[in-house]
Amino acid sequence: MATYISHSPADTQALGETWGLAAESGLVIGLCGDLGAGKTELVKGLARGLSVPARVHSPTFALVNVYTGGRLTLFHLDLYRLDTREQIRAAGLEEYLRPAGVAVIEWADRWFGELHQGQRLEDTGQRSAPKAFGVRWVQFETLSETERRIQYEDIGA
Repeated sequence: MATYISHSPADTQALGETWGLAAESGLVIGLCGDLGAGKTELVKGLARGLSVPARVHSPTFALVNVYTGGRLTLFHLDLYRLDTREQIRAAGLEEYLRPAGVAVIEWADRWFGELHQGQRLEDTGQRSAPKAFGVRWVQFETLSETERRIQYEDIGA
């Protein structure tokens, strides 16, 4: 598991931008962490790395924002308002597990629980998880008002 210490929102965006520059179609990124931990800041940087021209904001009330016009389409999901896996399944979001572009899922642990190295989503009992599905699992931890520990690893695939 890699660890990145961000000292500011700009640092968090820079990490996301690096990932966006290297992203390939089909990438799914699951983000976990408290409110205000920097999840949306990472997505803003990712969008910049994908050359998405639109301003990125959290899709808390819409569940999904779709950003086109960049190198790849960015699907930004926010599960904060959904309390159970059943609600998430009922929302019909499974299509974003195999995106024609890049999908980022904020509050991903609400859907999949916690994932660990060597584990695949189908091992978590999620019937909606395709067999070949993998995800970059990202955990945010607030260290101070401006510092965040961002740990990430690629799981499954």
